[in-house]
Amino acid sequence: MTKQIVKERLSAIVVTQRSELGSWVEKRFSMENAPEDADGGSAAPITEDGYFLTADHVLARSSGKNVFVIYSKGGSLTTGKARIVWRSFSDDLAIIHIPAKTPYFYEWTDPDQWLSPGLNIIHGGMATGFRSAPGRLRTALSPEGTFTRNRRFKIDIPLQPGDSGGPVVDAYGRLIGINSAVEFLVPLETAIFIDSEGNRPNTKKIKEIIRNDRNR
Repeated sequence: MTKQIVKERLSAIVVTQRSELGSWVEKRFSMENAPEDADGGSAAPITEDGYFLTADHVLARSSGKNVFVIYSKGGSLTTGKARIVWRSFSDDLAIIHIPAKTPYFYEWTDPDQWLSPGLNIIHGGMATGFRSAPGRLRTALSPEGTFTRNRRFKIDIPLQPGDSGGPVVDAYGRLIGINSAVEFLVPLETAIFIDSEGNRPNTKKIKEIIRNDRNR
């Protein structure tokens, strides 16, 4: 059930000089039609009116380029040109918006609830989200009331670059946070995976940013 929830909300970000991606999407993302300058990662829809949360570093090369979201709509993938609403380099979080309805979106886990180490989780990044097994939360997240900013957490699921910005959800499909980074031991030729890292923002702050943006 949870994997189906993630599949319905699968979202990717593409940063490119191109003015549209329709032909690439229609040809099922064939390599020969891919934008040569494409950069990006994953995202998580968090409202029904086109707001997505991602990692800030996914947009690191967005200056002077177009930002697109590829998302699920009616059982198929479609593309929307996005506007950057808010970015935080220190928190590695960003909000983008497309002028479209997004009825498949994530609800947050209860901000007043403790999230304990060992909690069953799934991640929904574009690179490995449907190939990796479920994992567990490695870091406790205390109730949000004691924190006003972003909190970092660890998960025991290996991630790849395209997973950045993708959702980390609990066993009921509720959003815990956003994928951010992967940590390895060195040397690289015998790299041993340790943990992946995610970020959980203050949900009240995120909702306030979106509310103010709607008003503007």
